[in-house]
Amino acid sequence: QVQLVESGGGLVQAGGSLRLSCAASGSTSSIAVMGWYRQAPGKQRELVATITTSGSTNYQNSVKGRFTISRDNAKNTAYLQMNSLKPEDTAVYSCNAQTWTGRYTYWGQGTQVTVSS
Repeated sequence: QVQLVESGGGLVQAGGSLRLSCAASGSTSSIAVMGWYRQAPGKQRELVATITTSGSTNYQNSVKGRFTISRDNAKNTAYLQMNSLKPEDTAVYSCNAQTWTGRYTYWGQGTQVTVSS
C-alpha cells in the first residue's frame, strides 16, 4: 500500500506561481511513475504531468513551458512547480502513483488551486 499526501494549493492571482508537493509513504519502492492530475468543476479529470524514477517527464500541452514536475526519490516526494498561472488552471490537483507492475494506482486526497483573474 502507498499513501499520498498533497500540499501547497491555494489562491493566487493570474500570472502568479504555486508549488505543489506530494509525499509518498508505505511501499514506496513499488512506485514507478508519479504524476499530477487535475479536475475542474464540470470537467473530466485530466493529466497534467508525470515523472518516472529516472526523471523522464511528460506534460499536457497546455502546461508545457509553465509547469515543471520534479521528484526527490530519497524523500519519496514529487513536486509540481506552476508558473504563469491562468484562471483556466483552477482545479483540484491530485497526486498519482503507479507501481512497476502497473497493477496498482494510488491517489492523494487532492488540493485546490484557484487562480483569480
